[in-house]
Amino acid sequence: MDSFNMRVCRFVTGDNDSPRIGVVNENNQVIDVTSNGIENLAVLFDSSRRAALLEELNRASVSGFSLADVRLLAPVDKQEVWAAGVTYLRSKTARMEESDFSATAYDKVYDAPRPEIFFKSLPEKVVAAGDPVGIRKDASWNVPEPELALVLDSEGRIAGYSIGNDMSSRDIEGENLLYLPQAKMYDRSCSLGPWLVLGPDEETVRGWTIGVSIHRSGKIVFEGETSINQIKRSFDELANYLYRSQTFTSGAVLLTGTGVVPDDDFTLEEGDQVVIKVSGVGELSNPVIRV
Repeated sequence: MDSFNMRVCRFVTGDNDSPRIGVVNENNQVIDVTSNGIENLAVLFDSSRRAALLEELNRASVSGFSLADVRLLAPVDKQEVWAAGVTYLRSKTARMEESDFSATAYDKVYDAPRPEIFFKSLPEKVVAAGDPVGIRKDASWNVPEPELALVLDSEGRIAGYSIGNDMSSRDIEGENLLYLPQAKMYDRSCSLGPWLVLGPDEETVRGWTIGVSIHRSGKIVFEGETSINQIKRSFDELANYLYRSQTFTSGAVLLTGTGVVPDDDFTLEEGDQVVIKVSGVGELSNPVIRV
């Protein structure tokens, strides 16, 4: 098991099971580490605790559950999810196109010293892999936003990464910038998973790719991919701004913006399947429902 690519998940084995913390090994077995004193995800944000656990698991003869026999939960327990916007040039262009009268705000923030950062979701409202994400009933232009998620410890240091989907109602946001919370924050507007990958450094992660495909009635109706290296700001810079005048005792998750945006004539429909892939993490797949 590679200490630099530890895959950590939350899971249950049945409807009445309490959430557990697991490590997914190279054989795609989920090793329950809850009994090892790993009672929450933040414990493993500490690299020394992570190293000690890996040494113990590698030394012991342990078996786990097959991934097919568990239900993965969203990989957050006490961590709020926040998001940074307009970090890719493509995102800046798309958001300027959707906005009639405030397009210059996106242009300015792309080049400004201070990034756009906004609250996205409480941990208990984050959707897990396989569960439905939502499109608003009062919106007519809804899109997924595939994003790399930074996993941060209580000091704002980067512990790892995951895959995020920042569901967005582009018509609501484009109508007025003050409507951003309604366009971004609603039931089932944020998915995360399938697990956290703890350990890699930024240089490694910038070599990864992120892509999305949208499936409808057995056909792919949109797909695209970009390099994570296209994120303009450094990961530490984004984390630093999130933690200014803020306290996150159990750490936080920060989505880093999207560089893959469907064309202006595309909108999600109920029944679609959104599949987001990050080369160094895995796949986050969610069906779409109307909420």
